[in-house]
Amino acid sequence: MAYLGNPSRTKEVINKYHLNAQKKFGQNFLIDDGVLEDIVSAAGITKDDTVLEIGPGIGTLTQYLAEAAGCVIAVEIDDKLLPVLEDTLSEYDNTKVLNSDILEVDIKALSDEYNSGKPFKVVANLPYYITTPIIMKLLEEGSPVESITVMVQKEVADRMQEQEGSKEYGALSIAVQYYAEPCVVCVVPPSSFIPQPGVDSAVIKMTRYEKMPVEVKDEQFFFKVVRAAFSQRRKTLVNGLSNNKELGISKDMAGDALEKIGRTRTERGEKLSLKEFAQLSDILLDSLGK
Repeated sequence: MAYLGNPSRTKEVINKYHLNAQKKFGQNFLIDDGVLEDIVSAAGITKDDTVLEIGPGIGTLTQYLAEAAGCVIAVEIDDKLLPVLEDTLSEYDNTKVLNSDILEVDIKALSDEYNSGKPFKVVANLPYYITTPIIMKLLEEGSPVESITVMVQKEVADRMQEQEGSKEYGALSIAVQYYAEPCVVCVVPPSSFIPQPGVDSAVIKMTRYEKMPVEVKDEQFFFKVVRAAFSQRRKTLVNGLSNNKELGISKDMAGDALEKIGRTRTERGEKLSLKEFAQLSDILLDSLGK
């Protein structure tokens, strides 16, 4: 039985191994069995699934995943937690712990070895300081990933699902929504963790699209345009794009492209939808003769 959702049992393990949460790894141990059950339920885990867990910590979420899934591959960067995980996961023969940095892991090779090349369902209580790099690695590299269900800082979860017109809408919103459909599952208060973080958290599920919702001529150029559009939020899109030397776009080119998609030359990035950014990048690419 999964028992680490119980605060007293978690404290027993922490005391037994004289653990201190490592700030450099963004460690906060989840102690709310209701939230743990919500994560497993939202991820849609069944015995047919092989789950890739990132940062299992002391094995709290891993226990719940192991009971629901066919197999759990847990990637943990902190080698001091390996003996803890050996203890807390000793009853589960369907778990495999790998001591590695997820940002350096070849997820396709991992899938070939442990999941017959099929897509993983990724589940994690992510360290706040490295949330975006991990999510973008999972989405951008074409990794075999069916869905990503993760605990992140609430404001980051909000940004991922924001739509155009919002102050929180930005490059992360567009990047996530280009690859996947995001949906916030629940909000989690600081009291659900040891130690307590200073902000609310949220569980968000991103279901990977089989076909992108928009088509672009050059994906790399598209994301350069998006990043340039939000690199100087107070500036107009014309200024933001023309100030980016890497793009090589003049103010006239940017202004003309905006007018072609029905926008004014004074528009700011947060006003454009994902579809409009796709149209804008294609027009700019044509203007550059690429």
